[in-house]
Amino acid sequence: MIENETAPAPRTTLPAFDSKVDRLRPTYGFEDVSLAPGIETVEPNDVELGQSFCGIDLAIPILAAAMDAVVDPAFAGALAKLGGLAVLNLEGVQARYEDPSAILDRIAAAPDDEVQAILSEAYAAPIQDGLVARRIEEIHAAGSKAAVSATPGAARRWGPFCAEHGADLFLVQSQVSSARHLATGYEPLSLADFTRFMPIPVAVGNTTSAEAAYLLMEQGAAAVFVGVGPGAACTTREVLGIGIPQVTAVADVAAARDAYLRETGRYVPVVADGGMRRGGELAKAIAAGADALMLGSPLARASEAPGHGVNWGMAAPSPVLPRGTRIKVGTVGTLEKILFGPATVSDGSQNLVGALRQSMAALGARTLRDLQAAELVYAPSVATEGKSWQGRGR
Repeated sequence: MIENETAPAPRTTLPAFDSKVDRLRPTYGFEDVSLAPGIETVEPNDVELGQSFCGIDLAIPILAAAMDAVVDPAFAGALAKLGGLAVLNLEGVQARYEDPSAILDRIAAAPDDEVQAILSEAYAAPIQDGLVARRIEEIHAAGSKAAVSATPGAARRWGPFCAEHGADLFLVQSQVSSARHLATGYEPLSLADFTRFMPIPVAVGNTTSAEAAYLLMEQGAAAVFVGVGPGAACTTREVLGIGIPQVTAVADVAAARDAYLRETGRYVPVVADGGMRRGGELAKAIAAGADALMLGSPLARASEAPGHGVNWGMAAPSPVLPRGTRIKVGTVGTLEKILFGPATVSDGSQNLVGALRQSMAALGARTLRDLQAAELVYAPSVATEGKSWQGRGR
């Protein structure tokens, strides 16, 4: 033992610890919130659902997701006749196969343990320039404006090509859209340059960040799509652990839209993309700040959908890390029934537009902008309060 050694004095205080968990902010999905009635109601027939979206007139705020099981030229025409707009996936089977019906049938019928391999094989076929041009022509012939979608890596090639062949709207859509993409092996797409030289509007998705959305708007985005992982056929949240519940995500991006409008005078529509299955969720998305709603699986249930009652995510073709899964949604009736009824079920999954109209009327909202001003309240018990008898005896 060393003589005269003194033990350190016991500490009476410790430094402050800054834990990330202490800074977790609350976020909200559709099941967490409810719409609060105000002091007015209006007649449902007086509700106006129309708008001009990226220069395209819509009678209803419904977009069909760029998913192969949802959109083909015939489906685009059917939705246009009902007032909405479908987006075609330029990197899907419609651009790879002269007649995609055989591969669509094969994907729909595949056993669960074989479907990922079949998807990878299906999307290995090359995209054909002639088919891209033909699909745009077929969409126009079906009576619809031609909205098309591609990932950032393919946008530089297909954007000018599609504009030259008559496309009306180009959507640059990726799993997570950012204002700056860093890469060492290739030159990333410059969105500012791309939007500047494209002769048609360029929409961008997807994001959940107000800051990223604002910068995308500064770079020329004609609309911003919101949602990372909320879709029924998407597994991004499980596989990558990324995502923000839709009500918070839409509200944050809508705040960026409003700030950008104040600064520049340019209004950039916000599209809630995914996570909505019932009419009430459509209303909540618009109340959170959305201008339009992109639906996938709810529309895959239509008899006009090319997926024959199944749906799968756009990221599914990856052979090493599939981030989408094939789901069986069934076929419940025509597209018109799903959107306008009459509903034959009480779960809110049919007559989606009718439910949206009725919700707006009950809230005194004559327009979509009025609905954006409706009050949202935190109400996680709203779906179960007093509902214990529902579902019994079925």
